[in-house]
Amino acid sequence: MRNQFDQQLEQLNQQMIQMGDLCETAISLAVQALQKESKHLIEEVLAADGSIDRMERDIEAFCMRLLLHQQPIARDLRQISSALKMISDMERIGDQASDIAEIAECISGQGTKGDTLIREMAREAVKMVSNSVDSYVHRDLELARAVIQYDDVVDSWFDRIRQELIGEITADNTVGEYCMDLLMIAKYLERIGDHAVNIAEWVEYSVTGEHRKY
Repeated sequence: MRNQFDQQLEQLNQQMIQMGDLCETAISLAVQALQKESKHLIEEVLAADGSIDRMERDIEAFCMRLLLHQQPIARDLRQISSALKMISDMERIGDQASDIAEIAECISGQGTKGDTLIREMAREAVKMVSNSVDSYVHRDLELARAVIQYDDVVDSWFDRIRQELIGEITADNTVGEYCMDLLMIAKYLERIGDHAVNIAEWVEYSVTGEHRKY
């Protein structure tokens, strides 16, 4: 019975990896859409978001079956309950990637220095999401805590982008609406970082059984 349960937990890990990969893809494609006037990119982001939503439902059902039909020990119970919390954050990441894509569809191709900064911030946000999911799969407490601390880096990117966009508006008020759209995208990326932190905090709980205050 234990061998079968371990196999099911590994199946859960693989589903979590797949859902995390979809989140990373959705964010990256959404930001790419800023550079290119490509409806195809927008459609790919929306399709990825739809897949993320379906995976949330599938993983939730799978976790509930594990809880009902197995008798998990405390550590396993924490792992499963943490997965249930994490998929909610990943679903929100997919939604925010879609929000970014919808804004990008309206403003793609205009171009300012803020675009470059947005792409760099997006890479940092994707890194946080990837590492948070990896920390769950490998039960890597140090990596989870590194993700939590790295949120300061993404927050500093938001502050830098905000200051850059204020400067661009001051220099040329005709780009005001465009810069406000970029600022909204930066805000979504900041929220994605916050969701990655939430995921990492649940990883910490699954390993230690404790929620620490940061």
